[in-house]
Amino acid sequence: MTPTPPPGTAAAAVPQHRAPSSRLSAPQTPAPPPPSPPPPPPLPPALSPALGCPSSGLQKEEASDWGVRMALSLEEVPWLCVTFVNAVLRFLFMVMNNLVAIPSYVLYIIILQPLRLLDRKQFWYIEGIMYKWLLAMVASWGWCAGYTVMEWGEDIKAISEDEAVMLVNHQATGDVCTLMMCLQDKGMVVAQMMWLMDHIFKYTNFGIVSLIHGDFFIRQGKSHRDQQLVLLKKHLKNYYRSRDRKWIVLFPEGGFLRKRRETSQAFAKKNNLPFLTHVTLPRLGATQIILNELVAQQENGTPAGGDARVIENKPKGLQWVIDTTIAYPKAEPIDIQTWILGYRRPTVTHVHYRIFPIKDVPLENDALANWLYQRFIEKEDLLSHFYETGAFPPLMGQKKAISKEMTLNNLWLFFIQSLAFLSGYMWYNILRYFYHCLF
Repeated sequence: MTPTPPPGTAAAAVPQHRAPSSRLSAPQTPAPPPPSPPPPPPLPPALSPALGCPSSGLQKEEASDWGVRMALSLEEVPWLCVTFVNAVLRFLFMVMNNLVAIPSYVLYIIILQPLRLLDRKQFWYIEGIMYKWLLAMVASWGWCAGYTVMEWGEDIKAISEDEAVMLVNHQATGDVCTLMMCLQDKGMVVAQMMWLMDHIFKYTNFGIVSLIHGDFFIRQGKSHRDQQLVLLKKHLKNYYRSRDRKWIVLFPEGGFLRKRRETSQAFAKKNNLPFLTHVTLPRLGATQIILNELVAQQENGTPAGGDARVIENKPKGLQWVIDTTIAYPKAEPIDIQTWILGYRRPTVTHVHYRIFPIKDVPLENDALANWLYQRFIEKEDLLSHFYETGAFPPLMGQKKAISKEMTLNNLWLFFIQSLAFLSGYMWYNILRYFYHCLF
């Protein structure tokens, strides 16, 4: 048979021969190899890989990004491992710190009860010192993790001996820790301070300390609001003066920013009030109760009426309102878990103070509400400026904003921590001795 030419070849390329009758076939010419297929048409310039094919470019970019992410991840592995181990160690230390410090505080309070009967003022002074040390321990947890405070605005240390109320914006649980830190160097303010905090803190490890000290736990919600205001008024009458308290810390927004922002903005829209993003509109109730109870008799140390000699030996009363604004870099607040575990990189929290004499604060309902709204509108402007520039604007009359880094004394922190552990060891041996004597 005649070999069939390969498809796609000319017939003349393979000559046709008739096979002879002999069994020995004549020599045959081998078929040439098939020609190579024609080259594909060139790609248009827009699709040429050399000029950057879209799909090829995306693949290269994805591969590059993946490589960068892998490199960053590999570089962060040691830091992540160290952070994890550090967080575990910090948590264990915090647990031990609480186990020795808080029971020691309670036992000291019990053993000092005879002094309370003999000299109430001296008893609460000693209690205030121990309370300040406990708050310094909490501050030290953040301080050792590199969480520091930069203070702006007016100098509140100058009025540390006077009575004042702090109005603070509220973003996270770390706000409380930040205040515990930045008020440590303000004389006896922390020892003579009363906190108004959410009732959930009553059930934390620090709840027993706050109950003894006389802090007020307020329950949020419309159904509890009226009752809580009545309880607050009673609490101020029973504990504020009798325990020689000077400052009150209040978060007028009534909750965290992330939880209240949407509700606040809806309320503002309904009542034609400013639209706020970095703070929420404050609630009036607790502020009004505090001012009415503590500013009823006099203003700024000057009698509102009557003879000055009649009230010569009485307390001067509330003299200042400290408008306090807390700002975090990139608007990323610190929570209590971060403060304890220290897994966030070192961060500087910024705190801005403005001081208002109580005589400039109206006490009537509508006027006080407008005054309070105006303070939080100004807080909004302060925070907007901070997030845009990284600094607070200068005070009126200043050309440049002045800031001061708040520092804690490491030796002092070591002293109070050592005292806490030594006290815990002492009380453990005392209780162990009595246990063996009884049983």
